[in-house]
Amino acid sequence: MSRRLFRASLLLLALVPLLAAPADARPGGGRSMGSRGSRTYSPPPMTQTAPYQARPMERSYAPSSPAPGYSNPMQRPMGQPYGFAQRRPFMTGFVGGLLGAGLFGMLSGHGFLGGVGGFVSFIGLLFQIALIGFIIVMVLRWLGNRRSAAQGGPAFSNGAGAPAVTLSNADYQNFQQLLLDIQAAWSAQNMRALSSMATPEMVSYFNEQLADYASRGARNIVSDVQFMRGDLSEAWREGNLTYATVAMQYSLYDVTTDQLGNVIDGSRTERQVVTELWTFVRADGRGNWVLSAIQQVG
Repeated sequence: MSRRLFRASLLLLALVPLLAAPADARPGGGRSMGSRGSRTYSPPPMTQTAPYQARPMERSYAPSSPAPGYSNPMQRPMGQPYGFAQRRPFMTGFVGGLLGAGLFGMLSGHGFLGGVGGFVSFIGLLFQIALIGFIIVMVLRWLGNRRSAAQGGPAFSNGAGAPAVTLSNADYQNFQQLLLDIQAAWSAQNMRALSSMATPEMVSYFNEQLADYASRGARNIVSDVQFMRGDLSEAWREGNLTYATVAMQYSLYDVTTDQLGNVIDGSRTERQVVTELWTFVRADGRGNWVLSAIQQVG
């Protein structure tokens, strides 16, 4: 009896590493990793496909920096857009402060500037009117530019004076094909193919994941990957590099097997639906799009 218990214990200990395989075993392992240039630690804009804020990067070669966009964990569905005050807090607070101070002065009987009399009060009033008028003009111009961009196609810019980034249908087809090809190369453990479709950073993460499976006598296989839908979160240019972050939803079979092909995690009959943000990068004028980051949603 003691020998049987001893053998059973050894068998259980041998199976523990296999049973510990993560449920999200696809490329990236269900984590946020990679680099998005200067925007690595800033949350990508939400989209219809990914209507909740992306999770911050858990692994990245990019130098860490404060990420004010991630300071508020509240998630907002796409159907409930932010109000003007939330989208332009500085402008709202500044104008509100001017109007509040002026109106309080008038109501308390001290004039629009709250007690400053005579000529100085008049100059202050003109200054406030001119400043408010300038702000109104800037807001109207911003709204006009936004409307023009919406009518003219998917053009995105990286701030004032930066060249616009316009993606073609061929670019979106490349993103979709890269999603499928990377999954296939992952299942085949083809590091050479992965190296041609991802940045060295992402390839190092993939290689680390696959090596971890091999050390435990396991293998992850994703099959019948079907792209469902996707949309652009943002596209921008940094130097001679162009970045594009795309929300993509797809389904697949995700199983982890032992050396004999027995399933130890996942299912060959139940499809998983995955929504992720994939960031691609390419050098202007040369090269193809390659994967530079994967982020989880929510």
